[in-house]
Amino acid sequence: MNRYLSVRDLPVTDRKILVRVDLNVPIREGQIQDETRITSVLPTLTSILDRGGAVIACSHLGRPKGAVVPALSLGPVARLLAELMPERAVLAARDVVGPDARAKAAGLKPGHLLLLENVRFEPGETKGDAVFAEALRSLADLYVNDAFGSCHRAHVSVHGVAKLFPQAAAGLLLERELEYLEGRLNDPERPYAAFLGGAKVSDKVPILERLLDRVDSLCVGGAMALNFLAAQGHPVGRSLVEPDLAPVCEAILARAGEKRIALLLPVDHVAAAALEAEEAEVVDADALPEGLAAFDIGPRTIRRFSDVALASRTLFWNGPMGVFERPLFSAGTLELAKAVAASEGVSVIGGGDSVSAVHAAGVASSIDHISTGGGASLALVAGEKLPGLEFLSRL
Repeated sequence: MNRYLSVRDLPVTDRKILVRVDLNVPIREGQIQDETRITSVLPTLTSILDRGGAVIACSHLGRPKGAVVPALSLGPVARLLAELMPERAVLAARDVVGPDARAKAAGLKPGHLLLLENVRFEPGETKGDAVFAEALRSLADLYVNDAFGSCHRAHVSVHGVAKLFPQAAAGLLLERELEYLEGRLNDPERPYAAFLGGAKVSDKVPILERLLDRVDSLCVGGAMALNFLAAQGHPVGRSLVEPDLAPVCEAILARAGEKRIALLLPVDHVAAAALEAEEAEVVDADALPEGLAAFDIGPRTIRRFSDVALASRTLFWNGPMGVFERPLFSAGTLELAKAVAASEGVSVIGGGDSVSAVHAAGVASSIDHISTGGGASLALVAGEKLPGLEFLSRL
């Protein structure tokens, strides 16, 4: 595991620290719907403020594509930060590197926090613009990255600006992500099982191939499992598949066999004529009728996957087993969540819909680590280099 300078060890007293955080939260009519991403970065912010540093925080929100979109302003986030840290002075800038941000940053006192406006209001943020990077750099003395969910993107605030500082440290949230996703999953206690679901095989080919070098068991559900079943000659009815990926699926299945990895696919489905159907039926995987589509794994598959989870000492899960937003097709995902939580092994949820699933199942508190970044967690587990880590100071 790579080791980076920690915010704990960064000399912050009487200095201004630019902290990239992930405050990309759902906001409806000016009201924040989920505070999780905001509360998760508070330990890093208070670590700096308690030691006499000043924080200049920056984040994106949504996809304004370089334009100022009032509905995507971070103003509501600044107000919530002020409520969550009533003993602190929390300021909000009306721009990112413009006159208001520069003036407030220049006058920022130790122990105070300034939240810049949405960095994606700046066209240069997503384009690696060097001028924007220099402008952002000019606001602070040192840099901290605590936005793991954005680390797989080579954007200015997570990549280009970091190399301009004399020291760039990892925040506490980022450290925890790396401890599990880069540390414990790279050197797992065995047996190690991975559970992958979701809609597209094409999105997860790299992680499937990488996991075959590491796991003892790989359980595949969701729509992506139908591609593997189709490659084996099983009927898929009206289910969503990617026909062009049949050779890829065949190669992965062959490689799993060569490496003696247990690659488990559904043996039964919960199927219906359409997603909007009011009734469904359980059918065997080798007998899915032409007029039905599979929208969830069936009860026998749930038992098989759950048995693997309960017998494993390390577990990684990303992607639902079915369309769990609909109660009719939620059992596979929710029951797997309960099994992963009940396992005595180290459990890691790789962001995305799996996070919603463990919360919906009421077992989030029993999961050892729930990642804040779906795309970043998959990239890291797949062995890819994350741009957001490239210029952090190494130990």
